[in-house]
Amino acid sequence: MNQPYIGRIHDSDVALVEDRLQAPPETRSVAGFVPGPGIERLALSFDIGKLRAALAECLRRSDFMGGMQDDGFAALPLTQRPGQTEWTENDLSGRYWLRGDDRYVEEAREDLVPEIDFNEFNPQFAGTYFEHVHAELAHRFPIGRMRVLSKGLYNCNSWHRDPEPRLHIPIVTNPGSLFVVNHHVTHLPADGSVYFTDTRGYHTAMNGGETHRVHIVAALAYPQLQD
Repeated sequence: MNQPYIGRIHDSDVALVEDRLQAPPETRSVAGFVPGPGIERLALSFDIGKLRAALAECLRRSDFMGGMQDDGFAALPLTQRPGQTEWTENDLSGRYWLRGDDRYVEEAREDLVPEIDFNEFNPQFAGTYFEHVHAELAHRFPIGRMRVLSKGLYNCNSWHRDPEPRLHIPIVTNPGSLFVVNHHVTHLPADGSVYFTDTRGYHTAMNGGETHRVHIVAALAYPQLQD
């Protein structure tokens, strides 16, 4: 280390910092998936090329997402209540809890959505690979709302928790896109993988990259645990 400044204190804090400076931080694994509590990769996977082709086809059929890359948040509903033709903002977001200010008090936002009611694939997107994805998921799990969610550049969700866990299938991403559940954070590569995320815990998604981030997000409509 450099010669110490005259009169500089050398206590345990200084020793800790100087010890950590002896080795550079590891910077490669942050561009990949690291499993941890609340975020795990399933064995099930899909064809990433077909997922991206389906996204392009769905956006040709619907202008619901508008300027997807520029919006902070946009949602395209892939499932619906039987016969549904219109969606409210609450249908597309739904109940969550957060501690939004320096009171640290948890408060509910929006209304509860009965996930199990969203059990029909949106006929507007029939015949796309997304319909196959929904069928494969529904053969294994009780699937509720299944949406395509987009995050704009340099954008972050609130730090919140949801009533139910979700499955994520990244379609378009970048290494600066990260998912955090409680104290674990990792990147979810867009390679066709399906990720279980226990969003009953506090979590957020962030896009710190220079391209947009698009995931399929499917709510798991299991009976909710009671607090």
